[in-house]
Amino acid sequence: MWLFMGNGPSGFSSSSTAEEVTKGIDASGLTAIVTGASSGIGLETTRVLAKRGVHVVMGIRNMPAGERAKQVIMKENPAAKVDAIQLDLSSMESVRSFASEFTSSGLPLNILINNAGVMTPPFALSADKIELQFATNYLGHFLLTHLLLETMKKTARDTKREGRIVNVSSIAHRVSYRQGIQFHKLNDEKSYSKAFAYGQSKLANILHANELARRLKSLEQEEGADITANSLHPGVITTNLFRHFGIFEGLMSSVGQLVLKNVEQGASTTCYLALHPHLKGISGQYFSNNNLSKPNHKASDKDLAAKLWDFTIDLINK
Repeated sequence: MWLFMGNGPSGFSSSSTAEEVTKGIDASGLTAIVTGASSGIGLETTRVLAKRGVHVVMGIRNMPAGERAKQVIMKENPAAKVDAIQLDLSSMESVRSFASEFTSSGLPLNILINNAGVMTPPFALSADKIELQFATNYLGHFLLTHLLLETMKKTARDTKREGRIVNVSSIAHRVSYRQGIQFHKLNDEKSYSKAFAYGQSKLANILHANELARRLKSLEQEEGADITANSLHPGVITTNLFRHFGIFEGLMSSVGQLVLKNVEQGASTTCYLALHPHLKGISGQYFSNNNLSKPNHKASDKDLAAKLWDFTIDLINK
């Protein structure tokens, strides 16, 4: 049960659910990708989008879990269009394989929801020798977006419908390393902080959306590709992200039922950004509780966003 707050300018609030913010919206004919769709807010996002008529492709690391999630959705809604494709965002090879399989399917792509993530694990490197939280939460999503952008541009031009890219960030972007992004110490175990590294990856999600929005605006003028990019804080939710909190996991789950959002509320801002007509033409913004919000100064730093973009391009091209 969430502590209720009044509605904001959007007409929705922190207590609004994903079904409530998409009520009455017919999204038939749209295709979306949702990463991390087998549990938590990713699963609820998938369920609600499918309920509104969207053909959802689930990006799933654990395929058995993904198939179980798909069956849950299909049992509730036999008309749902849901597919699952293997995706491990910590591996650039896996991201490239997912993008290739999706592109080969010939499906259009109207909505890309970069949702999956890990939170405060012990220090580890990905298969590509990159700090795990940065690799999973940010780099994999950057590469996925990069590889699917041409498909999104073509879909937007062919259908004359706005494409939307949604990055699920966190209020934790406010708690990062002093410089924001540790470009030169990204993989340094000695300076690693679980909390700061998580904040760094979530800060990177916002910077990515902001810089992408700026570039997409230029592309729209040049190529007629109508695509927006925004980021959001879903709220603090009792999901399996807390599995690395040790003895505090049980406390978070118990107390969380009283003071934190439930999954239905946690998925609302994502679904709002993905489908609501009020968001048409809105790009490069940060949202929380289904309303515009203001990130910290580092997340609004255009120079930092551009530097991160160039740094990331170098990483994915190595």
